[in-house]
Amino acid sequence: MFTKILIANRGEIACRVIKTARRMGIATVAVYSDADATARHVRLADEAVHIGPSPARESYLVGEKILAAAKASGAQAVHPGYGFLSENEAFADACAREGVVFIGPPASAIRAMGSKSAAKSLMEKAGVPLTPGYHGDDQDPALLAKEAARIGYPVLIKASAGGGGKGMRRVDAAAEFAAALASCQREAKNAFGDDRVLVEQYVLQPRHIEIQVFGDSLGSCVYLFERDCSVQRRHQKVLEEAPAPGMTAERREAMGQAAVEAAKAVGYVGAGTVEFIAHPDGRFYFMEMNTRLQVEHPVTEMITGLDLVEWQLRVAAGEPLPLQQRELAITGHALEARVYAEDPDRGFLPSTGKLLHLVAPKEGEGVRVDTGVEQGDSITPFYDPMIAKLIVHGTDRAAALAKMKTALAAYRIVGVANNVEFLGRLIATPSFANAALDTALIEREQARLAPPAGEPPNDAFMAAAFAEAERAGHAARDGNGAARAREAQSPWHRLDAWRLNGQAWWRMGFRAGETGIEIDAAAAGAAGQWEFLFEDRRLRASGRWTPDGEIEATVGGRRIVAAVVPQGDKRHVFLDGRSIVLTHADPLGVAGAEHEEEGTGLLSPMPGKVIALLAKPGAAVEKGAPLLVLEAMKMEHTISAPHAGTVKSFRFAAGDQVEEGVALVEFE
Repeated sequence: MFTKILIANRGEIACRVIKTARRMGIATVAVYSDADATARHVRLADEAVHIGPSPARESYLVGEKILAAAKASGAQAVHPGYGFLSENEAFADACAREGVVFIGPPASAIRAMGSKSAAKSLMEKAGVPLTPGYHGDDQDPALLAKEAARIGYPVLIKASAGGGGKGMRRVDAAAEFAAALASCQREAKNAFGDDRVLVEQYVLQPRHIEIQVFGDSLGSCVYLFERDCSVQRRHQKVLEEAPAPGMTAERREAMGQAAVEAAKAVGYVGAGTVEFIAHPDGRFYFMEMNTRLQVEHPVTEMITGLDLVEWQLRVAAGEPLPLQQRELAITGHALEARVYAEDPDRGFLPSTGKLLHLVAPKEGEGVRVDTGVEQGDSITPFYDPMIAKLIVHGTDRAAALAKMKTALAAYRIVGVANNVEFLGRLIATPSFANAALDTALIEREQARLAPPAGEPPNDAFMAAAFAEAERAGHAARDGNGAARAREAQSPWHRLDAWRLNGQAWWRMGFRAGETGIEIDAAAAGAAGQWEFLFEDRRLRASGRWTPDGEIEATVGGRRIVAAVVPQGDKRHVFLDGRSIVLTHADPLGVAGAEHEEEGTGLLSPMPGKVIALLAKPGAAVEKGAPLLVLEAMKMEHTISAPHAGTVKSFRFAAGDQVEEGVALVEFE
């Protein structure tokens, strides 16, 4: 077994590998870019080596720097994680030449399966069913458009060399093909260094089911059952589960054996995933093979009780597979939700910034959190905006679903927009709850996935008021060391609303959108005891408050369990699985203008790089018309006109880097 390995990755997966390596007594070496100098994976590793500037193409994608770090540190092997160089056959070859073990399949297997086009040709020869499409080497745009017309719309353009939804677009009509192709090729080039694509028929109402396979260097290969990854947005997985709901033993065996045969056909060694498109009637088509550990591997670990990273390390060290097929079994059901720094209310645009407050669900009893960040860390524009993977396990799907609901409700994130509340609504939709799964589920349930309409519940205001009162009372008791002074009981040392011969009342104001309320508060005895005046009602309030914002209180006879996190004049209230932002307003303050005039410019919603300008100065555009393309976090985002008008000028050119909030377009 190895004594030291280098992890050629960052974030959550680097931390995940470090965890297993440490348990096995293996020293770890992290690599990091400028942006990751203080990242969690760097803090956790035994050693760390700087490999370059923040952009991945200048650091994590430069194989020479990774290998130099491995050699300099004395690492015997390199674990590539997922993404970056994990499916790069040239890097695997280079490791072999330098005498460093690549913890993954041989370069020949990556070469055969890493290209989706080549893999499909191989599977076609092996008799595995394929989705109708074009998988050839000729990448002339005119030919690709012709093939799309032959296949019949809708079609799916997919990057040949990668996955994760990058370089992938559904195209519904010939008029949209050229623009979609150009966008896919740019995205694929940036993410994988290869702009080749394939074109396939878009299967309507498909399920995405994948089989986890594992091979060793002695010729053995097993499948560790399936995962259902049908719930996707922009071809990126959002929720995954294992086993697949409704999977019969016969179908599982058929798909498992097909996956094993596919792996054996290329002499596969290590962890791999064979992905299939499955029809409701039971038919399935080979889609691709990912020659690496998948993001969603934890659900397989939860239902099998195995550590797949440990298996990777043992197999890479030349050991046989720890178990054979007959020894593998499924226990219970597991779900995984991907927690991202993205804004569902703004088209899921990625969000960057510092994690000012981050509390994850408590791990244990079937709840697991895999993360690469902690409170105080930052989400940068250079990499995938994942905050964590939340994984739960139960005796059956219903039990796992109940755990997921509870765990999501326990998340508290302040500092970046995030999808936690969206995930909570998603798992509550009838389609997901009843396992009516396909890749269009999110689109189909769009109405139910919108944020709740109307004003925040009164409990949110009461929770904010109780937390504010407790925070003020705590400061009054402890501020400036008065509580430790001999004369601490003197009223002249108190920092609250004390007054002579009267109860000390003060007024708090909170606003949410157009709704504003005022609450008067006064201490009513010991710590945690208050009286509130609200809408001519006198309410007794008592309970417990902690400095991190957690409260358990009874207000007017109603029990409230919530968390309230201050951020400037904002109060983030986490209540019943919702995150509600209130503004703490001074009732005596001067109100600003109620409305602002419609702006004459378009501001950048995020930091990124301008890829293309889609309109010209002087053009008259309607609201929603595409104006330019921004690239951020390895994905392209089309920025549209916020209102109808005439474009006066663009402030930036293609290739320019922009910061969030800067003016991109000026209108007449």
